Amino acid sequence: MPDTTGTDNNGLLLHRQLNVQQVGDVTLLDAIWVPDGGNRLVRLFFKAGPAADSFAPGPGVKILQSRSIGEAVHLLCAVSGTQGPVELSLGGAAMKIDAQPPETDLFAGLNVGFAVRNGESVDVTLEWLAIHVADHGMNGALILDRGEPGSDNGFARKLEKKASEIAGLKRLVILDSAVPLGQPDLPPEAHPFNVNGAPGKDRMELPAADPWHAPLGALLIYELARARFLGTARAVANIDVCDLLTPGGDANIFDRACTASTGAIRLLGRQVYPWRVRKGKQAGFGDHICVQFDAANARQRWCVSPARAGENAVWRLIRVVGTDLTSDEIAPFNRYMALRHPTPSVSKIVPKSSLIEDAGLLDQASRVFNHKPVRVPEVKLSKSDDDRAHTTIVTTMKNEGPFILEWIAYHRAIGVSDILVYTNDCTDGTDTLLDVLQDKGFVQHRDNPFRDSGLKPQHAAHKAADKEPVVGDADWLICMDVDEYINIHVGDGRLSDLFGAVGQANMIALTWRLFGNGDIHEFSDVPICEAFTQCAPELVRKPHQAWGFKTLYRNQGIFKKLGVHRPKGLKPQLWEEINWVNGSGAPMPPSMFRNGWRSTASTYGYDLVTLNHYAVRSAESFLVKRDRGRVNHVDRDQGLAYWFRMNNNAEHDASIHRMLPAMRAQLDAMLADPQIAAAHAHCVKMHRAKIDELKGGENYARFYGELTGQRMQRLARMHSHFGANVFLSGPEVVPDEVVDMALPADFFFTVPKGDTNH
Repeated sequence: MPDTTGTDNNGLLLHRQLNVQQVGDVTLLDAIWVPDGGNRLVRLFFKAGPAADSFAPGPGVKILQSRSIGEAVHLLCAVSGTQGPVELSLGGAAMKIDAQPPETDLFAGLNVGFAVRNGESVDVTLEWLAIHVADHGMNGALILDRGEPGSDNGFARKLEKKASEIAGLKRLVILDSAVPLGQPDLPPEAHPFNVNGAPGKDRMELPAADPWHAPLGALLIYELARARFLGTARAVANIDVCDLLTPGGDANIFDRACTASTGAIRLLGRQVYPWRVRKGKQAGFGDHICVQFDAANARQRWCVSPARAGENAVWRLIRVVGTDLTSDEIAPFNRYMALRHPTPSVSKIVPKSSLIEDAGLLDQASRVFNHKPVRVPEVKLSKSDDDRAHTTIVTTMKNEGPFILEWIAYHRAIGVSDILVYTNDCTDGTDTLLDVLQDKGFVQHRDNPFRDSGLKPQHAAHKAADKEPVVGDADWLICMDVDEYINIHVGDGRLSDLFGAVGQANMIALTWRLFGNGDIHEFSDVPICEAFTQCAPELVRKPHQAWGFKTLYRNQGIFKKLGVHRPKGLKPQLWEEINWVNGSGAPMPPSMFRNGWRSTASTYGYDLVTLNHYAVRSAESFLVKRDRGRVNHVDRDQGLAYWFRMNNNAEHDASIHRMLPAMRAQLDAMLADPQIAAAHAHCVKMHRAKIDELKGGENYARFYGELTGQRMQRLARMHSHFGANVFLSGPEVVPDEVVDMALPADFFFTVPKGDTNH
């Protein structure tokens, strides 16, 4: 086997290469043989190629075992004699493969760390070695080097010079996976992968040498390393150069593997990060002082005793197949992510809004690495958690004129203090009405600055609103739309009752309940929350949008900015200050804190508050909504599929009607002002005119006919019977016979994703 460092077998560090050979689509990572009497057992590790049963044995070869793992293939062959190539055929083409004996004596009886190096520096690798030798009893290491050639500045030479200073390290082997795929200096007939045994036109051409992109074969590399190097090691830990085992207990992981019930223990790793690396410096272990507060999944690796686990245990990336690990056979490690993925900015590999300092990592940075890392800046709440309840709504509108007064009246009736409205491109008098309302002190109205911002209208409005005093001075904030109504079920139905019911909560997820058109097709100037009472069931997992929520939250500086569904830009230093509840007052999980925007079966709740979402209103008004477009997803059409998803008429709910007297008192007070009344009447007139204009066109007339037809009316009551892919594909995928059936309660229908052929 190649030994490219020139160090003899008595030296500390050896350099080896995979015996990579390739013809066409068939890539051999290595071929290893062991004596079997006067014959040989040969293991062949193919990275990619045909299925295992596609290989046929040549003369003197018997395939004992063949296994396909994804694209990889592992063959075990019995071969006559102790000399000569292994002959196989594939599709009639003969292969002659040279195999090499193993070097398991290099690590016999040692505790070995088997690691992948992805470009980590010499200093980092030396620290990795020294810590595991000193703290965990490791005395050997096999490092699979994936560092790009030319980028390591003599990595192996420098490592060899300094590794000898690590007391207790007995053997270090650097294994190259990045090796030339061809050997152009050899004549064709001498190449180990010689097809048909002769040069010329019958011989497959080898690809050009490509050292950096030579295959790793992750599914097979562990069995390959076991067969070639590690089969007689005392114990082997599968960790990478960017991983550090954490100290713990009297027994190290190698000892524990040797005494484990099945000869293996599970290693569970968490990902750790720097807050920031100083400019011009390379990240080191000591820079990593942060973890993600909402991290969910651990990295899985293993430590195995080859002798105790036995020959039938199969080594894979994250587990040793054939070993049944118990819950107490676990050891922790940390993965240092800025070493794994070097980058000038930590935010490229992890959302910084999830990072918090870890006391153990801080201690390690100073005590073990003698390093002073960049700390997470201290942040404090900008406002105390008092009883003030001045609530501000931020909203965006375009051509919503007929519905504005009722919506403002309702939310003033439940205790909203201020409403900040951003509009753009209105043609129905919405702007004029809002200007009048601003003059009268009912709202604050702004022109949406999205045109010069490069942002979508809703996002541009929120960015501008963050600078407004009416937002900065608010105690509670919510971003919501004019088709959404906060329906409070406790006390007198006011915000003060809701705030009292949730106690010390500073965020409340208001889950949508989708209200349909109730087969009301024609527009009339009546209150939306009074006219439309048909809606989706409370327990409705589909469509995806059904359980979206908007968030009413205390303005305490925990987040940096407004967001469509919830505040965005969490300051992770304050994550423990979050006391977020759902609409029933139950806690929301930390996994929602940064990006959550929709409820689930375990987080929805309507006992205290519901967000009534009148997304479609009447069929005629929906024509205008579709023509108007959307303020957030401006590139998406609000066509028949949208109507199908959002028009839910399965159940009846009129709980909001108890607030109608208070809403009407507010509405009547506004309409008593002649200017407001005139501006509202103009909006209604323009809305009616737009409906007539749209229905006068062939396309919209046909669309209106579809909306109001019997098929769509029936579908609006059948949502609970459909799978998610039905809503993704659109109503046309539902067969007419299903629409016309009297469906039993347990009937279910769905289609493959993207299927439009049903």
